[in-house]
Order: sequence, then structure tokens, then C-alpha cells
Amino acid sequence: MTVAAVSRVQYRPKLLLFAAAAVVLMLLALLPPYIGLYQTQLLTYGLIAAIAALGFNLLLGYTGLLSFGHSAFFGVGAYSVAFLLRDAGIHSMELYILIGLPIAAVISALFGYICVRHTRIFFGILTLALSQVLWTLAYKFFWVTGGSDGLRVARPTLLAGMLTFTGGGSFQRFINAYYYYVLGVFAICVVIMWVIVHSPFGKALQAIRDNETRAAFLGLRISRFRWVSFLISGTFTGLAGILWVPLNGLTTPEVMYWPFSGEIVFMTLLGGFRNFTGPIVGGVLFTYLKTYAVATTEYWQLLLGVVLVLLVMLLPTGIVGAISAVAGKLRPREKSS
Repeated sequence: MTVAAVSRVQYRPKLLLFAAAAVVLMLLALLPPYIGLYQTQLLTYGLIAAIAALGFNLLLGYTGLLSFGHSAFFGVGAYSVAFLLRDAGIHSMELYILIGLPIAAVISALFGYICVRHTRIFFGILTLALSQVLWTLAYKFFWVTGGSDGLRVARPTLLAGMLTFTGGGSFQRFINAYYYYVLGVFAICVVIMWVIVHSPFGKALQAIRDNETRAAFLGLRISRFRWVSFLISGTFTGLAGILWVPLNGLTTPEVMYWPFSGEIVFMTLLGGFRNFTGPIVGGVLFTYLKTYAVATTEYWQLLLGVVLVLLVMLLPTGIVGAISAVAGKLRPREKSS
């Protein structure tokens, strides 16, 4: 086989993947008129959750570090928007992102500097402890954060003030416009994360995950790579918090509490954390699963716990991982037939 033929074989799966991604993006763009306002709002929540899970998976799936404190970065993003609105009178979504992202990045950098020196359970405990410090501050300093009552966030303007939402029918117009806004940010995040995990930096993270000792012998600075991974992961989750709070209309300390970190872990495991698309699928599916579980029974936490146990027992690689494994087994049979 010639070099050109090998090159075509290697690039063919990538082209198919890009084509599939374009089709999915087009379908998502066409959905709102057919699914109604409530489902559009719910799908927007799902896309935001997918951004959070995508960032979390860089740390878990590609770096091999399990964090129980990512709710802190989500909450930092949400409270940044609330403070900018209340104290600075800012109503622009673009300014929320431009100002909120550096804040989330700084907190991620500080937490990462402390945590990445440790691994395994020690890393998880540190991230959990630090996130609970932020939760306690948000809960106790009620004169700053509103305490358990939280802070309300009005609908922002979009596209540098070109889209405003006042008057009759403003809620419906905001939900539809905000869906496409979040979809655009989501697409950008997917592209950025794809570039990161397939870059030499991403390959180095996977090498550290698979064999830290061998990676160190190759000259990789383990702590620095983990810190950068933590920084990127926390920033993505902070972006999800920034996008979430205008849609929710209220932020409270509950978004920093440890069960919310558990939900981010859950959605990543649900889709599968050893592949790229797993967290995306998991984030959307978890949003629907939790919403309908809450609407179905008052014991929805028990229901989600049962689903998690069954998931770990029956689908340890997640939904996307299981589908990929089945497809891998069927592919040789198709060739032989």
C-alpha cells in the first residue's frame, strides 16, 4: 500500500466524524420549531451540561484525575454573572463571558496549584474540600451572595445589544434566541476541546494517565501538565455556569454544593469518559433523566442512584463506550461477509 493510500485510510474516519458532527449540529439547529418551548429550554440546559461534562472529562478521561469539586467553578461562573449585573449594571452576555471566564480561570489555577501535587483519593478529597470552602463562603456571607435566597439574574442582551428581550412575548423570544446562542458556544467549545485532546498536549495527558512513571522518564513535567489540564477543565465548567444562570434566572449556593459535583461526575460516566463524545451525550441525557425523575417521584434521588449503580455494573464504559464496543465487534463480520 502506497503512502498516499495509507493517508487516505487514516483521514477517512476523521472526515466521516466531521460530517456526522455537521449533520448533528444541523439537526439541533432545526429542532426548536418542532419540539416546543419547554423542550427547547430543556435542550438548552442539556447543551450547557454537555459543556461542563466536556471540560470535566479532560481531567477525568484524558488526565486520569477524578475531581469532586467542579461545582465550585460552575458556581464561580454563575455568581460572576450575578455580581456583574448587580454591582456593575452589566446586561451584555458577551461581557459576562469575557469577564467571567478569566475569573473562573484564576480560581481554577489556584485550586489546581494546590491539588495536582496529589493523585487518586487525595486529589479527590482536596478538590471536594476546596469546593466546600467556597460553598460555605457563599452560604454564610449572605449580605454579599444573598445566602440561601441567592441572587436573581435578569435576561441579558445578546450579540452586543442587537437582541433585547422586553415587552410581551419576551420570554418565548429569549428562550428561542438563547438556544441558538448556547448552541453556537457549544459548537465552539467542542471544536476547541477536540483540538486540545488531539494535540501533542492532549497526547501527553493520555501518556501521563496511562503510565506516569514512563511519561516522567520521557521528560514530561507531570505536575505542570496536570495543572494546565485542571485550568482548562475548570474554565470550561465555569463557562457552563456563566451560560446557565441567565437561563435559570437565579443562582444560589446550592450550585457549589458537593451533590452538584456528583451530578457532573454522573453525566460523564453516563455517556462514557474514555471517549470524546461520551460526556456530550451524557450531559444531555442526564438533564432529561433528572428532569423527568423529579417530575415522576419524590424519591428521584433514589431513582438516579439506582440508575448509577446499574450503569456501573452493566455499562462500565458508558453508553457511547458500549455502542463503540458493539460497533467494533460487528465491523470485522461486515468485512468477512
